[in-house]
Amino acid sequence: MIGSVKGKIILKNDKFLIVETGGVGYKINVSPDAFIKLKTNEEVFLWIHTHVREDILDLYGFLDRQELEFFEMLINVSGIGPKGALGILGIASIETLKRAISTGDISYLTKISGIGKKTAEKIIIELRDKMQKNTEEMGGSSLRDELDALEALKSLGYSQNEAREVLKKVSPGGDTNTKIREALKILSSSR
Repeated sequence: MIGSVKGKIILKNDKFLIVETGGVGYKINVSPDAFIKLKTNEEVFLWIHTHVREDILDLYGFLDRQELEFFEMLINVSGIGPKGALGILGIASIETLKRAISTGDISYLTKISGIGKKTAEKIIIELRDKMQKNTEEMGGSSLRDELDALEALKSLGYSQNEAREVLKKVSPGGDTNTKIREALKILSSSR
């Protein structure tokens, strides 16, 4: 099993990278976060999940161990495959997803392409206990404030990924309006 890959990105295509290490190029499907952050000809270290089926061996890469562990929890839920898990990781930060699961927010999870109500319920049932402990330890802002801020930024014309990234930089706590104001300040200073 391949557990990690360190090398140079020689190709970036749609949702995967080719990372060359030791003269071998590995095709690695990456999380949306990694795809945005990584650039061709850049040296990279990725944590790898090796997914083996009868006819395919796929590699899934992540920039940090927490993202890999959350991905592996998701694919252990019946009905969620690796591509679906990557889609889930693409909708929000891991902390936000954990809070959505721990609070039973089915409507948030069904926003993900390919995730219906029944699958969202399965995710919540199978992972809720694991997430609740984590959410209680995190404290801070409420899930609803963060989700409302994300939706507001999207309605202002920012992409899902831009909105997610900037909300990660906003100080924890505060209501929806405070989060939006801080996010807009960060966005305007970066342009």
